[in-house]
Amino acid sequence: MPDDLYQRYQAAARAHQAHTTSCPHCTDTARCPEGTRLWSAFERLQDAYLDRQRTKHTR
Repeated sequence: MPDDLYQRYQAAARAHQAHTTSCPHCTDTARCPEGTRLWSAFERLQDAYLDRQRTKHTR
């Protein structure tokens, strides 16, 4: 069964990348409101996935 959290984390990364490719206001250091929202979603999901991976390996 595919890992839903991993899939959501990867989808968030793709959504952010697609946005920054077409948004003239987003750079590596600055983001428009939509870019900020997408980046925050990516960070949150990535942190959750990595935390879960760490927990799996410490048991």
